[in-house]
Amino acid sequence: MIIRIVRMTFQEDKIEDFLKVFNNSKQYIRAFAGCQHLELLRDKNTPNILMTYSYWNSEDDLNTYRDSELFKTTWAATKVLFADKPVAFSSERVEVV
Repeated sequence: MIIRIVRMTFQEDKIEDFLKVFNNSKQYIRAFAGCQHLELLRDKNTPNILMTYSYWNSEDDLNTYRDSELFKTTWAATKVLFADKPVAFSSERVEVV
């Protein structure tokens, strides 16, 4: 399983625009083959920083999503709202306590 975290810093006046993009896309992302989980997080102290947190069955599934038209259109609508470059992490669970 791949855990994918994407940290995005938005222009403060564009947060609502991003939330609309996310809300219009989330059901399709969650239904995408290989996606087990998707949630949206907000930095507690910096409200214009939001993160997607998702679980994917495999790196191949994640890459298939990243090559999809769904990702391309969602990302195109999202990246114009950034105030800073996004940071993405793909991780594997080592231990669960």
